[in-house]
Amino acid sequence: MRSSGILLHPTSLPGGHGIGDLGDSAYRFADFLAGSGHGIWQVLPLGPPAEADSPYKCLSSMAGNPLLISLELLMQEGRLTPADLHETPAFPAGSVDFGAVSEFKWKLLRKAAQSFFSQGSPESHREFERFCGESGFWLDHYAEFMALKDENGHRIWTEWQAGQNADPEQMQQHKYIQFEFFRQWRALKKYCHDRGIHILGDLPIFVALDSADVWGYPELFDLQAHGWPRTVAGVPPDYFSATGQLWGNPLYRWDAMEQTGYQWWISRIRCMMDQVDLIRIDHFRGFEKYFEIPAGAATAVEGRWVDGPGDRFFEALSRVFGSLPFIAEDLGFITPEVHALRDRWELPGMRVLQFAFGEGSPANPFQPHNYVRNCVVYTGTHDNDTTVGWFRGTSAEDRRTEEQKRAEREYALRYLDSDGAEIHWDMIRAAISSVANIAIYPLQDVLGLGSEARMNQPSRPDGNWTWRFRAEQLQPALGERLRELNRLYGRLRP
Repeated sequence: MRSSGILLHPTSLPGGHGIGDLGDSAYRFADFLAGSGHGIWQVLPLGPPAEADSPYKCLSSMAGNPLLISLELLMQEGRLTPADLHETPAFPAGSVDFGAVSEFKWKLLRKAAQSFFSQGSPESHREFERFCGESGFWLDHYAEFMALKDENGHRIWTEWQAGQNADPEQMQQHKYIQFEFFRQWRALKKYCHDRGIHILGDLPIFVALDSADVWGYPELFDLQAHGWPRTVAGVPPDYFSATGQLWGNPLYRWDAMEQTGYQWWISRIRCMMDQVDLIRIDHFRGFEKYFEIPAGAATAVEGRWVDGPGDRFFEALSRVFGSLPFIAEDLGFITPEVHALRDRWELPGMRVLQFAFGEGSPANPFQPHNYVRNCVVYTGTHDNDTTVGWFRGTSAEDRRTEEQKRAEREYALRYLDSDGAEIHWDMIRAAISSVANIAIYPLQDVLGLGSEARMNQPSRPDGNWTWRFRAEQLQPALGERLRELNRLYGRLRP
């Protein structure tokens, strides 16, 4: 079925506690999606960031981000008091100060945990025990890892003292905080389902070194004896970076994973399918070939391509899950072998409109006249500039020459039959009107915002992931305009 959706990570929602959360603003955004005829809400990975505030490098591939827990909902449950929330610092409205938010919210989350264990009802305690039992395959490792991390001053696990035992009380606190995250998330997900909205999640192919996954299952990763990686992940030089992208994630020992029947991956995907309805697999090409960079390299230039698990991996998943609800992120340097792997498993790939006008070849796969139905079209992704920022080309981080920018703008205007006054709406219309089964656009494009609202600049070490919108920006007229486009081009949710 043709459908459309908006890309917005929950951290970007408005609210008074420094970061978007799973409270009232999330429900109001779901109402906006439903009222404007959309059937999909796309989010980024929902885990707790391990470094640089990135949702693509998390302390656990299966846990939820505690900073997304709504303090208002905890107050309504009696875990916090109005006085607790009255002490909220004056956070900026349009961005996230992750350090300040983390310090503020963790103090209250620990207070809520103490209240729960001392004053929670028998029924709520039974619900908590059921959650711990159902989630034990990841929760026990995570809680022990986080408790030890607390005891070691939040240093990376490779620097911990040997032979330490985790504090059972601290482990219970971390389990409770995850219990609250998933309770709030599942309630929001049900609210979305009741309004015909499905959640499209994001699964990074790699995990962070400083994570419960690598700490708990070191035999599945390419590590040296002391725990540091022998090789790390990244991609070679491309549109985004002249020296490639050095992600630094430890690489898998796919041979060891295959010997287990890929059980860690099966558990990870089972956990994620409890959170979302569809899964975008980030860096899909890594399952066919992945880029291996020696640990300690200064850039990704020194890397090489190595064979991935390919069909064997997807065969193992299909035996467990049957149909695979995946979208393949197949951007960047993609070979025919990657396309063949994607097509053998009938996975939709991605098309990004911002890539449609850089060269005038009529065979450019990003131009809408070349789309197949089984694909997902984006105006841009979290890694792109906003459509307005891309069109203006004023960002200091834009690597195109002035001549390239001019030629690209002129081609886009001709192709879209546009005067450029509302380039973001022209691009949204091109996405919605295409034959692609799914059309997605970031909220920044709906709002017509420039480069200041960009979510992520690949290879920039900090300053990413901070953008938030303000409640007054989401005007009813925007929803009405989107609803008419969805109705006109057959994407109106049933």
